[in-house]
Amino acid sequence: MKALVLTLEGWTTRIAMALACVMLVIASALGVFQIFTRFVLEQPAEWSEVLIRFSLIWMVFLGIPMAFRQGAMVSVDALYRAAPDRLKRVLDLIVALAALVLMLIILWWGADYAIRGGVQTVAGLESVTMFWAYVAMPVGAVFSLLGIVANYLDPRRMELETAQ
Repeated sequence: MKALVLTLEGWTTRIAMALACVMLVIASALGVFQIFTRFVLEQPAEWSEVLIRFSLIWMVFLGIPMAFRQGAMVSVDALYRAAPDRLKRVLDLIVALAALVLMLIILWWGADYAIRGGVQTVAGLESVTMFWAYVAMPVGAVFSLLGIVANYLDPRRMELETAQ
């Protein structure tokens, strides 16, 4: 069972991270496009700002699972290093449970926001609703739940490596 969870998490986290990187590329390209249209053509494209915002929201919520998996999201490094060996696994469990509760709350309320945002249109992109921005929260939470469980089953302590 542990191997199955870790395999599934490995695939989902790689997919989420690849999509987060795509969102960063989209945001960067649209930013350059927006600068060009605004300052060179003097005809700003209102829709590009909205899409940059959407892609950054998606990038963050799709990047969080990798941070959880690497053990870099909820850092209790000082407490962990000071704790005796027999207490370290209990500390891991407490951190994992707190992170799971947080992600379940984000999943619940994010889905609610997404449903409610389905009637709210976006300025600059009137055919697009806020559903597409808000749905990033529950999607990211689902990917994060797998990352949290996988990090508890197979801990990776990469706080210092990911801080640089």
